[in-house]
Amino acid sequence: MTASDLGREIDEGRIHPVELTEAMLEAIERHPLSSRIYARSTPARARGEAMAAATRAKTGMRRGLLDGVPVSWKDLFDTAGVATEAGSALLKHRTPARDAVVLETATLQGLVCLGKTHMSELAFSGLGLNPVTGTPPCLNDERAVPGGSSSGAAASVAFGLAPAAIGSDTGGSVRIPAAWNDLVGLKTTHGSLPMGGTVPLCESFDTIGPMARSVEDCAQLLAVLNGTRPADLSGASLSGARLAVLETVALDDLRDRPGKGFEDAVARLARAGASITRIQAPEAAEALSLAAVLFTAEAYGIWRETIEAAPEKMFPRILERFRSGATVPATDFVAGWRRLTRIRETWTARTAAFDAVLLPTSPILPPEVDRLMTDDAYYVTENLLALRNTRIGNLMGACALTLPTSQPSCGITLMAGPGQEARLLRLGSAAERALR
Repeated sequence: MTASDLGREIDEGRIHPVELTEAMLEAIERHPLSSRIYARSTPARARGEAMAAATRAKTGMRRGLLDGVPVSWKDLFDTAGVATEAGSALLKHRTPARDAVVLETATLQGLVCLGKTHMSELAFSGLGLNPVTGTPPCLNDERAVPGGSSSGAAASVAFGLAPAAIGSDTGGSVRIPAAWNDLVGLKTTHGSLPMGGTVPLCESFDTIGPMARSVEDCAQLLAVLNGTRPADLSGASLSGARLAVLETVALDDLRDRPGKGFEDAVARLARAGASITRIQAPEAAEALSLAAVLFTAEAYGIWRETIEAAPEKMFPRILERFRSGATVPATDFVAGWRRLTRIRETWTARTAAFDAVLLPTSPILPPEVDRLMTDDAYYVTENLLALRNTRIGNLMGACALTLPTSQPSCGITLMAGPGQEARLLRLGSAAERALR
């Protein structure tokens, strides 16, 4: 069942919040892969929050559709009195005194916290490979990585150990694992949700977003995270929708199954009434050329002191990626941001006539763990390809939604302008019906 379905069942009195939470906690305890998905569960907290939700349900005081629904949280959201380690031995036993701001808000809205999920080390990889604290499984291929950096978050939903999950997205970290595990994932606009109490990677790009089984769930979860009313999805239709397929870069090196899933999805959207236009956008390629400067320099600037105090604790490939930021001159970083601002203006003008831009969420399928661990060149190329398409959304300041397609582990992304989450979710709801 979706998180929203569970909420309706609670509302009708057919599901008890405490029994639902106990069922989830039991599933986490018994599942053979749970230790690779959850860094740590929070049963005492979950039971207390479920009991409070049950009281509200009994007295007609529910705070929203998801009041009493349990979810998992990526292990970079601070949890009071519970370790938050962001997938790194550098932060082992780091235990914050209070919750992250979004977790505080979600708790006040009635969400039940099941625990903290594994992730890529310090969130700096799109693959989800983490030999330091744990590599979660991929739903469709037991040999493969699940996508990152919100790897355990996606796996918790895909393997039935949470109805929904909250992750973060700096360059694709919600959308890649959502796509590779056949889920819906929402990347929100930068700055639209408070980042207080969230372990950073690149504060200029870091965003928060949900992963779930439906667009409705993502709409409901976004409302819970920001304490507002959910987007109205009723009557959403693709009739007359103007959609642009981005051909620049996004379709390069597109492997067979992701390509088949994408083109099938585009055809279904067209049959449902959408007008499809294929566009070239050279500024997308130029923006991507700035990524190595903007992401690595900021990430290393934030983490240099912590990293260099104990670099031996890190997975060497993640360490190398962070350290590459040390070679970026300050002049290049400043010039890069100035250029990106102008690129965003060009992109906004080019895409203004469309309701959303379409592209494959990832041009590749989940790579195999063993080869990633033994082949350095393969790791680098696959990581860059995994992140390539999703990073366009971060670089352009967009909000973006990934939906499953007819091909397992292959998603299609709809991107809209900053602050257009409500419109994007309506469009995504209609697209979801067409794709199913």
